[in-house]
Amino acid sequence: MLEMNRWLLFLLLMQMGRYGFSQEQERKEGEECFKTVIHSCGDCISSGQYCVWCKQLNFTKPGEQEAVRCDTRSQLMARGCSDDSIISPKNSYTVVKDKPLSGSFNKEQTQQEAIQLAPQEVQLQLRPGMPSTFTVSFKRVEGYPMDLYYLMDLSYSMEDDLRNIKVLGTELFKALKSITEHAQIGFGAFVDKTVLPFTNTNKKKLEKPCDKKEPNCQPAFGYRHVLSMTANEVEFNQEVKKQNISGNLDPPEGSLDAMMQAAVCGSKIGWRNSSTRLIVLTTDAGFHMAGDGKLAGILQPNDEQCHIENNINARNNELDYPSVGQLAMQLEKNNIQPIFAVTKDVVEVYTKLSEMIPKSEVEVLSPDSKNIVTLIESAYKRLSSKVTMAHIDLPANVRVTYTPICPNRGTAGDNEGVCNNVGVGEKIFFNVTVTADMCMDAQQFTISPLGIKDTLKVTISTKCDCECDDPKEVNHPQCNRKGKVNCGICSCNKDFVGRKCECGVGDKGEDALRASCRRENGTECEGRGICVCGRCSCHPTESGTSYHGDYCECDDDHCEKFANKLCGGNGRCLCGKCICNKGFEGSACHCKTSDDGCRTPGGTVCNGRGTCKCNQCECKEGYQRPFCEVCHGCPDPCQTKQTCIECLFQMGSLGKNCTMACTDSVKHKIVDMFTMTKKPCKLKDSEGCWITFKMEQLVGEDNYQAEILRNKECPELPNLYAIVGGSVGGGAVIGLFILLLTKLIIYLKDREEFKKFENEKTRSKWAEADNPLFRNATTFVANPTFTGE
Repeated sequence: MLEMNRWLLFLLLMQMGRYGFSQEQERKEGEECFKTVIHSCGDCISSGQYCVWCKQLNFTKPGEQEAVRCDTRSQLMARGCSDDSIISPKNSYTVVKDKPLSGSFNKEQTQQEAIQLAPQEVQLQLRPGMPSTFTVSFKRVEGYPMDLYYLMDLSYSMEDDLRNIKVLGTELFKALKSITEHAQIGFGAFVDKTVLPFTNTNKKKLEKPCDKKEPNCQPAFGYRHVLSMTANEVEFNQEVKKQNISGNLDPPEGSLDAMMQAAVCGSKIGWRNSSTRLIVLTTDAGFHMAGDGKLAGILQPNDEQCHIENNINARNNELDYPSVGQLAMQLEKNNIQPIFAVTKDVVEVYTKLSEMIPKSEVEVLSPDSKNIVTLIESAYKRLSSKVTMAHIDLPANVRVTYTPICPNRGTAGDNEGVCNNVGVGEKIFFNVTVTADMCMDAQQFTISPLGIKDTLKVTISTKCDCECDDPKEVNHPQCNRKGKVNCGICSCNKDFVGRKCECGVGDKGEDALRASCRRENGTECEGRGICVCGRCSCHPTESGTSYHGDYCECDDDHCEKFANKLCGGNGRCLCGKCICNKGFEGSACHCKTSDDGCRTPGGTVCNGRGTCKCNQCECKEGYQRPFCEVCHGCPDPCQTKQTCIECLFQMGSLGKNCTMACTDSVKHKIVDMFTMTKKPCKLKDSEGCWITFKMEQLVGEDNYQAEILRNKECPELPNLYAIVGGSVGGGAVIGLFILLLTKLIIYLKDREEFKKFENEKTRSKWAEADNPLFRNATTFVANPTFTGE
């Protein structure tokens, strides 16, 4: 019963896919017809999947434009259009090639490829904007051939690994034969580019780059193809045993260089057309990638071409290493699935690499590579049991999605479907939905499971013309016999215009007609059209569309680009402005509609101080990204909210109404101790006391939470007695000090004068001599005139 229900669901989805949409979808209410510039039925059906055209004669009212014929079915019928007059082309789906799936691989199929994917070729005709769904089936063929290319790092650190690989060939073949009888194996080796700084370029070192104690050492090389695909176990063992270790300078190796050559040199490697292709890369080191070649002066990018000559990469030292993107593209193009068998210390590096290369696996290699056989078996089982549907060469403006129908459904991105745990011989299905966003010529793209040779070629074209079954009359009465009817509207003969061809070029003065084609007395029809009967008839643009508008002022080719795509490939251009598809936004429709990147830990969008555009906050003036939390140029709320805080403080004690002072912008608490971590603010009230508070901005611009300390800091009154006493005492002390200082100065001056007098006295010689005018009375002098008796 479960299997029957599954097949009923499958048939229902197939039926829906053939017609592009179900009847329920067609009757769905509330859908809109996205109209751009409508001149004809073709313009209408190409403008949106819900747009239909009414071809009924006399449907438009006098003064109405013919564009009103384009709308949803329900709207047109409400305006009086009969159901049989509504033009609504349907999608068409045609199977061109559908070979049945193969059961198992046998000897007869070695000459003819096994079929694992059906159908193999289909054609789609789509209305723009209308999705079409069809189903593909896949079944992994039992015993499908396998080609395994063993690519080994032969740098000196892999010496013990090479010794073990030389004796594991028999076990490796045994493991492959247990998977499929049609297994082949090849062998290649790599080290690095033989130029500085990657390899020592000393002649002796190039010839023998290993350590001196290593007797068997081969010259330095970049990549060497040793053995093409073979089913001969003896040949494989013989060639592997001939291999010797080599060496280089830096730890990263030329792994990507070697993988690129193994991928693009199909004929030399020996990849078969019908086989599961695996590259097993064994190494204990990281890898060089694009740009590293500049260190050695190698500036030419990798050209993704085969350069194997005499089993070596002839341009190893001329081309840069490939990028990860280049390698991933070539591996996918050639249906090769890599298995990275690496040592524990570099497993994280190769895990990151594996995430960028679809259908790849990473396994932890033991230090001596003894677990390589079981490692390959487990990695192959994971790869083969996971079926991932993908596409290549998808035309622009075409979208493809996959919905897997399998026991264990998984997803691997927006445009990929995955079935996990798929067994050999198990049949699974994928619903493929294709949508063309605009009119296009017939183009092709390819759908295939990743790593599988089988492909589905899809040819897609669009239905942008209407089959209206028009009357055969050349000059129809509806058109005043001056034109014919085309999908309900008149296609006028030369020199006549108007809804019913009622206007001739000569009916009005030429100047009056031309004046009505000028916008604000500017150029006639903006230089993009001609004026016909007072109306602008616009020229086509370079891309094949037409200018439009009353004055041909608009075109749909010059909108903003993103990733070199008009409107980022996620919208349509309308009169110079991008109209984004659902789920996208931005001036170039370059952003997915989401506000995840704008949400704060508290769950608000940009803290209420900005808007979320392109998943980033556009903050109001002054506020800073990422979440508009900090405003460096905004006024300090400690200053702007002082009046409010003073009122709120007094309200707690005096019952004031602070509506006018605060305008509900501050929520507050009177606290004994702060709980906020913000810096404290202070304000002086009318009594000269200090009120201490803290503020924290809440969601929004003028929205704060405040904490106000209950106790104010009021200064004590001054002690007048102490002030007066201190002043008087201070004056007396100062006066006494001045008096003593004056006395000291006088004393010092007198002392100096006295010393000066003493010095002068000492230097005077007459100071102690006898004055002849003053002699003592005891002096006896003989008087010659007195003899005395």
